[in-house]
Amino acid sequence: MICQKTPLEGLLLLQPTVHADARGHFFESFNARVFEQLTGLKPAFVQTNESLSHRGVLRGLHWQVKPCEQGKLVRVVHGCVFDVAVDLRPTSSTFGQWYGCELNDTNHHQLWIPPGFAHGFLALSSTAITSYQVTAHHSAPHERSLKWDDPDLRIQWPLQAAGVEQPVLSAKDAGAAAWATMVRSRQF
Repeated sequence: MICQKTPLEGLLLLQPTVHADARGHFFESFNARVFEQLTGLKPAFVQTNESLSHRGVLRGLHWQVKPCEQGKLVRVVHGCVFDVAVDLRPTSSTFGQWYGCELNDTNHHQLWIPPGFAHGFLALSSTAITSYQVTAHHSAPHERSLKWDDPDLRIQWPLQAAGVEQPVLSAKDAGAAAWATMVRSRQF
């Protein structure tokens, strides 16, 4: 496995070693010992989530506040997504910056999103199955949502690659808070 640092401190892109032959392929999607050796981290995953999204569905940007912050290890089991993380740590030098990358069932890349980041993704394939392990259980009272198209964040979602002008959103995501509102209210 290869571990790449991203421009956002603590956000890591992981590339597993894939063993392929005429039968198909095999890879370890998670190995605690290797993960710790590469990252210095020992996440205790308590829940694994899976979502199926159709082309043009955008989920996010979501996170949970203290004491229920979540670290996430995200991968795509089927299809392709554009995955995004936004740094919400007020003391970070990259506070308010975002990073995006393509995760798919061909490259098998994974994104480690530490606590203190918002997360979302846009389905680029006809269907996409995303699986992610989290370090804290879901807690509705601690969950927050940030506006996907906030003008202050300027996330460059590849809507054209998804074949849509506007993404398909849940009611919660359509009514998510603006970045400026979150900063003023210190809801991180």
